[in-house]
Amino acid sequence: MEPSSPLLSHEGFRMRGAAMSRIDAFSDVVFGFALTLLVVSLEVPKTFSELQESLRGFIPFAICFALLLSLWHSHFVFFRRYGLHDQFTILLNSCLLFVVLFYVYPLKFMATAIVAMFGGNRDVVLRGDQVGALFIIYGIGWTMVFLMIALLYRHVYKARASLGLDAIAGYDAHTYSIHYLGFAAVGALSVVLAYSGIGVRYGIPGFAYALVGPLSAINGSSRRKKRGIVERVGTGDFDVVPEAVITPTSATPAAVIHEVQTGAH
Repeated sequence: MEPSSPLLSHEGFRMRGAAMSRIDAFSDVVFGFALTLLVVSLEVPKTFSELQESLRGFIPFAICFALLLSLWHSHFVFFRRYGLHDQFTILLNSCLLFVVLFYVYPLKFMATAIVAMFGGNRDVVLRGDQVGALFIIYGIGWTMVFLMIALLYRHVYKARASLGLDAIAGYDAHTYSIHYLGFAAVGALSVVLAYSGIGVRYGIPGFAYALVGPLSAINGSSRRKKRGIVERVGTGDFDVVPEAVITPTSATPAAVIHEVQTGAH
């Protein structure tokens, strides 16, 4: 789930959460328990036919495992980067872990239903009038998870001065916040489509998640340009940087930068 963009690599960044903390340990336990819930309902097969039947659940399990592992990695990177343990961070992290645990079974059911569409698994019972509700349930979980991660990075950005973050590190925190907010917005869009009954029969609320890639690319491209300005100007007032500065054909960037600096004061 990490944005794949060179604008997010900062060689001078100091890893503030290098040491394992109690919040890290507790979070790892919760993620581990969530993974356990994926297989806890499976019984040890006693015959070869039962073994073949259990292997049919391998692909849905792999999908769920990959998604949970990706969430864990995003969580791991955040706390290694900043090492925050204030009350607001604990609150957001607790909400994130709660949603992860609560949505393990809906996630597993959704993955199993998707695989059943192509494999003909009759163990999945899903009527046509229930598809929209399934999209809504899954979409709410997706939205809440990534909204919590976005708020964590937003919290870092707002507290960048007290954390001693330089302009680049603060700017990157803002970029991550926008990135994950885009993920949450896609989930919210899927919920709206499903609730409104738009294209549910054709899986349109599910195809909406394909927007994650383009949104991430757009965010990475636009933020990369302005990050170069932050590196040169060294100011934390990122929102007032005019487009004239980030235009490669600008002939007088120094004069524009001077106006930004004086205008900020």
